[in-house]
Amino acid sequence: MPADLVLLSARLLDPGTGRLLPHTALAAERGRIAFLGDDRDARALAGPGTTVVDLRGAVVTAGFTDGHLHPVSGAERTMGVDLSGCRDLAAVRTALAAAVRDLRPGAWLRGWGLDPNAFGTAPVATATLGPVLDGVPALIDLFDAHSALASERALELAGVDGPRRFEQGSEIVCDAAGRPTGLLLEDAACEVVEAVAPRPTEAEVRARAAEVLAAMAASGLTGGHAMDANGDSLAVYAALEAEDALPLRLRIAPWCRPEASDADLAELVRLQGTGGALWRVAGVKLFMDGTIDNGTAWLEAPDCHGQSDHAYWPDPRRYSRVIADLHRAGVPTATHAIGDAAVRHVLDAVERAQTESGRAGGTGSAGTPGGTGVVRHRVEHIETVPDDTVRRFAPLGVAASMQPTHCCEFTRADHTDNWSRRLGEERAGRAFRCRDLWEAGARVVLGSDWPIAPYPPLQVMAGARHRRPADLSLPPHGPEQALTPLQALQGMTVNAAWAAGEEDRTGRLAVGHRADLTVLADDPLRVPDTELAELPVLLTAVAGRVTHRAAGV
Repeated sequence: MPADLVLLSARLLDPGTGRLLPHTALAAERGRIAFLGDDRDARALAGPGTTVVDLRGAVVTAGFTDGHLHPVSGAERTMGVDLSGCRDLAAVRTALAAAVRDLRPGAWLRGWGLDPNAFGTAPVATATLGPVLDGVPALIDLFDAHSALASERALELAGVDGPRRFEQGSEIVCDAAGRPTGLLLEDAACEVVEAVAPRPTEAEVRARAAEVLAAMAASGLTGGHAMDANGDSLAVYAALEAEDALPLRLRIAPWCRPEASDADLAELVRLQGTGGALWRVAGVKLFMDGTIDNGTAWLEAPDCHGQSDHAYWPDPRRYSRVIADLHRAGVPTATHAIGDAAVRHVLDAVERAQTESGRAGGTGSAGTPGGTGVVRHRVEHIETVPDDTVRRFAPLGVAASMQPTHCCEFTRADHTDNWSRRLGEERAGRAFRCRDLWEAGARVVLGSDWPIAPYPPLQVMAGARHRRPADLSLPPHGPEQALTPLQALQGMTVNAAWAAGEEDRTGRLAVGHRADLTVLADDPLRVPDTELAELPVLLTAVAGRVTHRAAGV
């Protein structure tokens, strides 16, 4: 049978070793790498329907996988005004004023990416923005997607006129007189206003998701670990695949909230393994805390505002029981845990579950529901942890899923940012310990958490290497935690494969592995850290099918 894809005159970089293979050509057949060798033999594998590309010395490596992103919910979230580039209140007000001028009378304004650092030392509140949103129903997501700012008109339409009690760790922030400030913390509070805001149609969400996924493919991504199945996400993936418009291989972890019943948990187990050729449900996402910027993280001692002193789950013991139930069912979990107390509790829960069942997370294949294989759990974010916690990941076989660009873009080396001020010097000094976790033997998986931070994988890897903002305008934050070029590459290839229990079929350039490939203009291991983000992506392929091809290639 002729090959589906033949790549010639290439440099083949295996991320497992960091070495160039002694071959110049690769052929893919039926979705997998079928041949590694010289150009002449590769040409002989081509048929009339084969895509043949002469790469003229470009570098082929295993396809990049984003270890944490939100493709469909992020596509919907980013349909409003983009405030992610606003560095101060003047810029925020200017952007909002422009958006208000374009609104139809009575229409809602939606925004996203608002950084609390733009408020300086002023309160994150609607009044701080001034009159720009007067009379306008507006709901603006802060950058962390764990909080939102609602205008007075939006609160009025939602019937919000004071504090409310929520089962999960959420809050409608009010002033001393009990009046809402507009700041909504965590999902339950945000959903009160979301419930009355207009939503885009299914067709609009699908079109926007297709646009986002195509751009992700053009950035070099061939896969992603999608950390939600919110809304109609699964139906969107199915529809896009049916239209041959799904350019990424996606592993999806639906949420399990604190209020989930036993029946809800059983349904999450039932969903495991369902999906299509390029997307499937594999795992469950949970939250142990919120964010440091909001004062909703779970720290072992309160932050400098007296906040971040409790878990997202009202009863953390219930979380531990859920982890044990999922572990017994062979379901891997990914838990959002940012603060030191949250990370410690997740590791305690995993250790207890492993001890009770006798199944630890090691180097074997990932478990499946009802199976007997290894079950690999993950902790997402891990923003500040002490030494003893760092050392626990490797023995437990728990993956450390981290987003270095969160450190690069939202914190500062001089600790003048909101995140650092809340934590204080000692805890801010142990920020995003990628290198320490790596050297302690943990499997560090890199991702963007898009739309929280930009998704281009070369930008994520560059941030892991230089620990500076994308515009290189500030000194590195914690340069001792920088990863080497090879470590950064492995964080988005072999380690992502390991976390998924798929290291025997993806993440390397080897015959029999999936033909998920990223082609770059030069060797990413030799490009300087500060230039890596601009390295041209020439071609991407998923299962041997070209999903992006740059002009002239």
